[in-house]
Amino acid sequence: MYSGLFVMPWWGYVIVTLAMTHITIAAVTIYLHRHSAHRALDLHWLPSHFFRMWLWLTTGMETKEWTAVHRKHHARCETEEDPHSPVVMGINKIMWQGADLYKLETHNIETLNKFGQGTPDDWLERNVYTAHSVLGIALMMIINIICFGFIGITIWAVQMMWIPLFAAGIINGVGHYWGYRSFEAEDASRNIVPWGILIGGEELHNNHHAYPSSARLSSKWWEFDIGWMYIRIMEILGFAKVKKVAPKVALAPAKSLCDQDTLHAVITHRYDVLARYAGSLKQTCVDEIARLKLRTVGVDRSMVKRWLHIDEHKLPALERERMREVLRNSTVLDTVYSMRKELTALWQRSTATKEQLVHELEDWCHRAEASGIVALHDFSQYLRRYRLAPA
Repeated sequence: MYSGLFVMPWWGYVIVTLAMTHITIAAVTIYLHRHSAHRALDLHWLPSHFFRMWLWLTTGMETKEWTAVHRKHHARCETEEDPHSPVVMGINKIMWQGADLYKLETHNIETLNKFGQGTPDDWLERNVYTAHSVLGIALMMIINIICFGFIGITIWAVQMMWIPLFAAGIINGVGHYWGYRSFEAEDASRNIVPWGILIGGEELHNNHHAYPSSARLSSKWWEFDIGWMYIRIMEILGFAKVKKVAPKVALAPAKSLCDQDTLHAVITHRYDVLARYAGSLKQTCVDEIARLKLRTVGVDRSMVKRWLHIDEHKLPALERERMREVLRNSTVLDTVYSMRKELTALWQRSTATKEQLVHELEDWCHRAEASGIVALHDFSQYLRRYRLAPA
C-alpha cells in the first residue's frame, strides 16, 4: 500500500495536519481579515502572495469574495442583511450551514461590487485563483497523496473542513452567541476564550467588533492573540507594516472637569465606557432587585442585566413593556437606566458641536454625582478622568 514520500508515526501525521491547518488559519486572520478586509496592516508582496496561494490550495476561497462578505457582515451586523447572524438565523444554522451561507452571499454581485473594492486584480487572481478555484484544492489533495500516501486523503479532508468549522461555524456563530464581553459593542459579539491560539486570535471576537480596524485583537493584559505575534514578527523582519491598533484607555489622576480631551476619549472608548458603567452599577442593581422583591414586584437579575447591556429598541415588545413597568416601581433602576440611555445618546449626536457635547457630558456627570446613588457618583468621578493614551 503506497505510504508516500514521508513515512511517520501516527502522531507525526497529526502534527503535520495541525501545522498545515494552522497556516491556513494564520492566512485567513492575517491576510484576508486584518489586511484585506479591514486594512489594519500592509503586507509585503512575498507573504501576501504566499497567503493567497496557500488559501487557493487549502480552501479555494477568493480574496474579493471573502473580503466583501466580511465587510458586509460588519456593515449590516445582526440585521436581516447580515450574511451570517446567529441572532437572526439561530446558532445551529450558522454552526452547521455557515459555509453554505458564505457561499450563497458570494453569488450576490451587489455585495461583491459594493464591499469588495481594493482587493487584488492581477493576472494571477484573474487567471488562476478566481478562474480555477477548485483546481487549487484538487492540487492540494494530489500533493498530500504524493507526500503522505493514502493517509494524505484524510489530512486533506481535515484541511477542507477546518475553515468551514472554525471560521464559518465557530467564529461567525459562537462568536456572536457565547463567551465574555470586554466591550459593550452594539452587536452581540463575544470573546469565546481569552487565548486566541487555535483560531489565530479570532477567538477574541468582541474585541474585534469594538475596534474593527485594529491589527491586534487582544485588549486585556491576560489575553493572547497569536495572530498579532505573527504580525509583529513579520513587521520586525520587514514583511508587514501595522497601520492601526486599538487605542488604550488612560486616566488623568487629578482631572475633575470634562474637556474636549475627555469627550474625545469617551467617544473613542465608548464600548469600554458602557462595559464599565454596567460593571460599576451591578451591585446597586442587585440590591434594588432584592428590595423590589420584598414589595412583590416581579423582576429578576438577568432581566435587569440585559437592560443594561442592550438598547431599548433591540428588546422584544413584551420585554420593553415589562421593563417600563419595573422602572415605574424603582427610582434607582429608572435613574440607572435613564443615565445609560443619555450617555449613549451623547456620541450619537452628529450635529452638535464639540463645545456643546463637552457641556452635555459635564452636565451628565453633575447629575450623576447628585443622583444620590453612590456607585453612579463614583463612576462619574472615574469618567471625568478619561483621556487618550499617547500613541
